[in-house]
Amino acid sequence: MDEISLSVPDAIVDSLPEDGDAAARDMQEAVAGWEARLNRLAEETDSDEDVASVAVDVVERFETRWEQYDDFVAELRAWGQSPIYAMAWRDLQAALIRQLYDHDDLSTHIDRERNARIVSDGIRPGR
Repeated sequence: MDEISLSVPDAIVDSLPEDGDAAARDMQEAVAGWEARLNRLAEETDSDEDVASVAVDVVERFETRWEQYDDFVAELRAWGQSPIYAMAWRDLQAALIRQLYDHDDLSTHIDRERNARIVSDGIRPGR
């Protein structure tokens, strides 16, 4: 499998306020950590399915975080606070999911693994 490359989109960094340098660094460090973890696993195993399994775990974690940050946006607005940082982190989660799916070698394996998990959980589509 080709090396997985993840990044913080410029649009997200540009959306941060002028004093958002620390948040931008935090985002870049977090993304670099996820990228390193996925690539390390890809090097340690010969099985694309094993990499896909971990990638699905990562995608599901990003989806959960996306929902949490989206909830923070509404909560911050309700309290009269600026939700800009929560919005940026929320958008980063979606961007990372998109980047994983855009990875040619990985997207098919992710879909296959997610479908296998649905079936193994006993949930059948269309019921």
